[in-house]
Amino acid sequence: MATPSANRPRTIAPAIPLLTDRAYERIRHDIITCAIAPGTAITEPQICAHYKLGKAPVRMALTRLAHDGLVRAIPRRGYMVTPVTLKDIHDVFELRLMLEPAAARMAAGKVDAQRLRALDDVYRAGYQTNDVKSITRFLDANKAFHVAIAQATGNCRLATMIAQLLDQMTRLLHLGLGLRNRSQEMQHEHRTLVKALARGDGETAERIAREQIESARNMVLSAIMTSSTVMNLAITGEND
Repeated sequence: MATPSANRPRTIAPAIPLLTDRAYERIRHDIITCAIAPGTAITEPQICAHYKLGKAPVRMALTRLAHDGLVRAIPRRGYMVTPVTLKDIHDVFELRLMLEPAAARMAAGKVDAQRLRALDDVYRAGYQTNDVKSITRFLDANKAFHVAIAQATGNCRLATMIAQLLDQMTRLLHLGLGLRNRSQEMQHEHRTLVKALARGDGETAERIAREQIESARNMVLSAIMTSSTVMNLAITGEND
C-alpha cells in the first residue's frame, strides 16, 4: 500500500550549480559590458536583491568571478569590480603578444576555416554606437574568432588563458566603442589570417597575428589618451 507521501508530486528544487551558473553568467555579462562599471563596490546582499538570487549561488558566482580576475574580495566590506588601469592594458597586450601569435602558428592547418569565416562575417558587419547589444555582438564575434584559433591548437589551458585576456580587453572596449564607431579601425584583416591558417602556413599566421595585436594596442591606447570620458570613468595611471 502506498503511503500518502508517495502519492504526492515531487517538487524538484533547482540545483545549486545551475543557479550558480545563472548568477555567474548574469553578473559576468554586466561586468564585461560595463553595466557594472570598473571600480564599483558591490556586496552579496546588493547582488542578491538586484538579480533576485539566493546567497549560496551568488557567493559561489562571486568566487568564480574573483578567480577570473573580474572582482576582488574586500575583507569585511564585500567585493570591488576590478578597475582597469593603463598598466593593465599594457600587461594584457604583452600577454596577448606572447600567447596568440604562438597559438596561430600551432593552429595552422588545424582550424575550422568555415567557422572562422562565419565569425569574421559578424565582426565585419560592425556595430552601432550607444547600442550595447550591437557592441556586445561585435566583440563576442571577435573573441570567439581568436578563441577558436587557440582551441584548434588542442591546448585547453592556452585557449582558456586567451579567453580570459580577451574578456579583460572587452571591458575597456565596451567603454570606448560607445564614443564613436571604430569598427573600420578594428577590422584587422581576419580573412588574411584565416587563409594562412587554412593552408597550414604557421609562419605567416604567427606574423599576421602579431601585427593585428600590435595594431589593436596602438588603436586602444590612442582612444584612451584622446578620450576624457574613458579616462574619467574607468582608467587610472596606477595599479590599485
